[in-house]
Amino acid sequence: MRVGLLTREFPPDVYGGAGVHVEFLARELRTLVDLQVHTWMSRGAPDGQPGVWRHRADEALSDANESLRALSIDLSMAAAVAGSDLIHSHTWYANMGGHIAKLLHGVPHVMTAHSLEPLRPWKAEQLAGGYTLSSWAERTAIEAADAVIAVSHGMRKDILSCYPALDSARVHVVHNGIDTELYRPDPDSDVPERHGVDGGRPYVLFVGRITRQKGVPHLLRAARRLDPSVQLVLCAGAPDTPAIDQEFRALVDELRELRDGVIWIPQMLPRPEVVGLLSRAAVFVCPSVYEPLGIVNLEAMACGAPVVASAVGGIPEVVDDAVTGLLVPYEEKDPDAFEAALADALGRVIADPPAARRMGQAGRERAVREFGWDAIARRTVTVYEELLR
Repeated sequence: MRVGLLTREFPPDVYGGAGVHVEFLARELRTLVDLQVHTWMSRGAPDGQPGVWRHRADEALSDANESLRALSIDLSMAAAVAGSDLIHSHTWYANMGGHIAKLLHGVPHVMTAHSLEPLRPWKAEQLAGGYTLSSWAERTAIEAADAVIAVSHGMRKDILSCYPALDSARVHVVHNGIDTELYRPDPDSDVPERHGVDGGRPYVLFVGRITRQKGVPHLLRAARRLDPSVQLVLCAGAPDTPAIDQEFRALVDELRELRDGVIWIPQMLPRPEVVGLLSRAAVFVCPSVYEPLGIVNLEAMACGAPVVASAVGGIPEVVDDAVTGLLVPYEEKDPDAFEAALADALGRVIADPPAARRMGQAGRERAVREFGWDAIARRTVTVYEELLR
């Protein structure tokens, strides 16, 4: 079976959960199918990487809206996958390439939904008029896809709610995964100290992009309520827009005026350093307001960190409340209540180290048992096989 995998993100250019998903899924799929990866051109990408084709936007669109540049890459991808038995696309940046390839080459199109444009209205800040175009591209591709893979049951529900014209029988759940050999506890790591963390004080860790989706402003306001002995480590970069960047910086400055121990690491760290930070965190926090699954929670659990996370989207399918961490209800209309509850949950975990260790151990065991990439790749191939019968 020859599969064309279409994606915006692929190593070395991985900046979000969708990119992590594609990286590890592709690794495992190569053992099961003849896989050809088609991705965006990126700086530092290795030349002649076997099985990987990199595409760039049409030069005539160098000053155009990013959504138009994405669609030009989609056209290049669609042309390049001739001869494939099946196309599998990831995120709206590549979905239209899969849809066009389906029409052009007469092969099935599978798309994995990592998020949904109708549930991310703040993207209009980033894409301007391109958000209308990205929404059209997603709707067109998803409603015509032969199969849609949702990364959680919560995501499946959202897909069918946003796109009621889609036949529910076409929507399959295949969870995100985690490599528990790469993400494993490293309690002797000196990474925290190298980034200015006081090793004698507990710290709350956030890892993620500076976006509306990740709920970082809620965390920064909640942190005002934490015990003064607790540090907050923000491994946060790649702001979506100048506005959200400004807001984030202002909130960090305000928090630093109230307390010490606020460490901001603005660059995206290499995986081993993230593992070092996760392994020694008193608690990992995920304050997302929208999260189809939240692969970062799996990364934290695999490193033995207890997790405090908002109970949105697919997060409750990963974080077992009161077992591997604590879930905090999120209500958009009452942000103050969410921030207070977030601070309370973080404080409860930090105040009870034995319980936190039990949660961390249970999280590691759950990650190993239920979220291995090999099993996820096999479930994905099962979807392919059903379409090609």
